[in-house]
Amino acid sequence: MHADKQDFKYMELTEEIVRIFYRVYNKLGYGFPEKVYENVI
Repeated sequence: MHADKQDFKYMELTEEIVRIFYRVYNKLGYGFPEKVYENVI
């Protein structure tokens, strides 16, 4: 099922969270405990 952007109630917030996720992921990579990721930003 394809969802239009208008279907999401908090689209701007969701986009920002995803951007931050990828910024952290690209900096650290994967496989660390959650606490390591929490301390990045």
